Amino acid sequence: MDIRWSSAIAATATPNTIGSSRLPKFYNLPLHERANIAKNIGKLTTAEFNSLNNYQGMSRELTDTFIENAIGTFSLPLGLASNFLINTKDYLVPMVVEESSVLAAASHGAKLVRAGGGFQAQSTEAIMTGQIQLLLKDVCPYDTILKEQRADLINYANVGQDRLIMRGGGVCGLDWHLLPALNHLIVHVHVNTCDAMGANIVNTICERLARRLQMLIPCDIGLQILTNLNDQRRAKASCEIPAKVFDCTRFDGLEVVERIEQAYQFAAHDPYRAATNNKGIMNGIDPVVIATGNDWRAVEAGAHAYACRSGHYKPLAYWRRVGNYLQGEIDLPLALGIVGGVTKLHPNATAALKILGQPNARALAEIVCCAGLAQNLAALRALSTEGIQKGHMHLHAKNLQQQRQTLYLEQR
Repeated sequence: MDIRWSSAIAATATPNTIGSSRLPKFYNLPLHERANIAKNIGKLTTAEFNSLNNYQGMSRELTDTFIENAIGTFSLPLGLASNFLINTKDYLVPMVVEESSVLAAASHGAKLVRAGGGFQAQSTEAIMTGQIQLLLKDVCPYDTILKEQRADLINYANVGQDRLIMRGGGVCGLDWHLLPALNHLIVHVHVNTCDAMGANIVNTICERLARRLQMLIPCDIGLQILTNLNDQRRAKASCEIPAKVFDCTRFDGLEVVERIEQAYQFAAHDPYRAATNNKGIMNGIDPVVIATGNDWRAVEAGAHAYACRSGHYKPLAYWRRVGNYLQGEIDLPLALGIVGGVTKLHPNATAALKILGQPNARALAEIVCCAGLAQNLAALRALSTEGIQKGHMHLHAKNLQQQRQTLYLEQR
């Protein structure tokens, strides 16, 4: 297929109403003045402008704290997915998402899993990894040096992390590898961040430790930052569902189970299908991550990188028929926190964590993992039987009806 490129921006018929996007000291203006500038540039209606000022549980001060150049808030629906039974404990799972069918699918998937006794979930310790890039200058026995100094380097990295160490965390490992094509030595620093997501902790430790490494190895210092492929901080969930639960008009339960397994195999052998399969999994994961005030971009990056760990892009969850049962399992990196940042400051995030029973970071990762597996199950069952559009478009029709009613009221 011949792909042709052109600029939609250059071809647009919409006139440039900004003049210049260069707005010196824009960030120093009060929030309401920035909002008024946005109103004038966008020619916003009164209703549109007022929607920017609908702060709900947040204050203007908090909004201005979270991001730079704030002009208001953007609301998304917060709902509860039902039917989740995880490690014999019941959960209502808060989800923030704009898509009609996501909560319905997650709840339905959890209901199917419940018939088999619910989800079984586990997680690793909250080990985050930072990377220090050393640009080697000369031939150096770096491997011998780092092996001899490993314990001292770990102790040095932990200096100043007393509160983290008191909670059972801190730097717990150090390893390294060479990138021969670049002659760059990459040092990995492994940190148990306990109930924090830990990005700031890891970055601080990396920057401090880099200077010490430069004293031992002739090099220039490159990047010092965490990796979002945190493959030592993972959660996994599994389930086993009786085939009879899948009985439907067109197929008996065993046929549905076999069709779900075939759908998984399609994703396992075709990256185009795997991408859409994994997007469906993230449909369940991202809304819970957002609802609890966590970094969904980091979770997405880690999940998709992990899907490539074999050298080929693969599905994050697998499904197979075992006798008269469907077995499913998911395993992926999940760096989530329950302390610090938005998680503690955003009132809706604190409410969501309370609804979940105030889980620690590992338990939250296990819940999120189950939401992804439930979403994937519901999608594959629908795709394998009546097709995805039947249920999706039924809910979408409700949206269209609401839009028509709103337009009618506005035109009266």
